[in-house]
Amino acid sequence: MTNTPFIQTDALVIGAGPVGLFQVFQLGLQGIHAQVVDVLDQAGGQCIELYPEKPLYDIPGLPRSTGRDLTERLLQQVAPFKPEFHFNQQVSAISRQADGQWLVSTPQEQFLTRTLFIAAGVGAFVPKELKLEGLAVFTGTQLFYRMPRPERLKGRHVVVVGGEEIAVDNAIALASEGPQQAANVTLLHRRDALQAGPQALARLAELRASGRIRFVAGQVSGIETHGDCLTGVSVATPDDQTLSLTLDVLLVHLGISPKLGPVAEWGLAMERKQLSVDPASFATSETGIYAVGDVNSYPGKKKLIVCGFHEATLAAFAAASYLNPQSSGVLQYTTSSALLQQRLGVQ
Repeated sequence: MTNTPFIQTDALVIGAGPVGLFQVFQLGLQGIHAQVVDVLDQAGGQCIELYPEKPLYDIPGLPRSTGRDLTERLLQQVAPFKPEFHFNQQVSAISRQADGQWLVSTPQEQFLTRTLFIAAGVGAFVPKELKLEGLAVFTGTQLFYRMPRPERLKGRHVVVVGGEEIAVDNAIALASEGPQQAANVTLLHRRDALQAGPQALARLAELRASGRIRFVAGQVSGIETHGDCLTGVSVATPDDQTLSLTLDVLLVHLGISPKLGPVAEWGLAMERKQLSVDPASFATSETGIYAVGDVNSYPGKKKLIVCGFHEATLAAFAAASYLNPQSSGVLQYTTSSALLQQRLGVQ
């Protein structure tokens, strides 16, 4: 933990997926500014990590959308409220203070918040690891599960493992001119069928044709070392051959998996690994803490994005009453309320 001062806020949202972003929006309408923490390196949650280009058909007002498009629209929607995002951070502990506020800690920062909104979906998404004997010791030096700083890869021999969009995008970025340009890039996947958008696949084809990216079909079966350095990987090919790929850096993108993680240790009432809430307010068993989206449980619960939007709305109203008990609580509408339109920056 760094010796940085506490970040004081009225609301802290854990999770920057669609429901977490809409929670920020609804809080903004109530005049409540939010800080947002997410374990990933960008907003979007499952929508960005699992299906950025896959179609969604059940978002109100959007007959067809993608995970990426929905995330971009939600970020535009919350922009007037200027939320502050803290990416690549996982909340490790919470504790109630004598004044009723909550001290929320990550390995990098600490927050003092009057209200806490858990929008962590089915848990914090963490990268799936490549399980090979002796490989883990190179994590953070030669083995990465997320793209490190560009200067760490410039001029290096990089093997990218994975067949989804993030693997394709990073291979393209490393093979393109710029501060991150690697000496050479090999993209390794079990078969030559990659899950990425048409523009990315077209660019990849160009780089393969020019020799800037080498594609290899197969799976990593072992590692090669010299002294304390990782020097290569052994690859089992579909035709039962074994290849040796030399490298300086191994960048692995095998997808992500959810882990409930520290949430289960915070003393909140739970049912079947989900947080129990009051469906009238989405308050948890602890005053000032709310849970919205797939992380919660209540009678009739449906794990749909649109249901999470409803939950975030009621949670924001409940939090506004908790933070300001003297408020009138009169329902206002964005179509007619000068106050709400002012908060939205409508001219």
